Amino acid sequence: MAHKKAGGSSRNGRDSAGRRLGVKLYGGQVAVPGNIIVRQRGTKHFAGEGVGMGRDHTLFALTEGRVTFTKGLKGRSFVSVQPMADAAE
Repeated sequence: MAHKKAGGSSRNGRDSAGRRLGVKLYGGQVAVPGNIIVRQRGTKHFAGEGVGMGRDHTLFALTEGRVTFTKGLKGRSFVSVQPMADAAE
């Protein structure tokens, strides 16, 4: 009777699914109200003009226009939505 001693069980093999974070609309792209622009953990980017921030720090468009990314004081990144008439000029 051939027998094989039981091997030890591994304590690895767990991982969580990716959270799909990041920029969803890039600079120059057109946003309509409600469009998600950035999904983030914490305030990597701050809400500028025409942009709202959700309770999970998601940035979303409040107005229609073009998305712009700018650097502010202390190197902060601000995301704004510029109305189309202003963007064309």
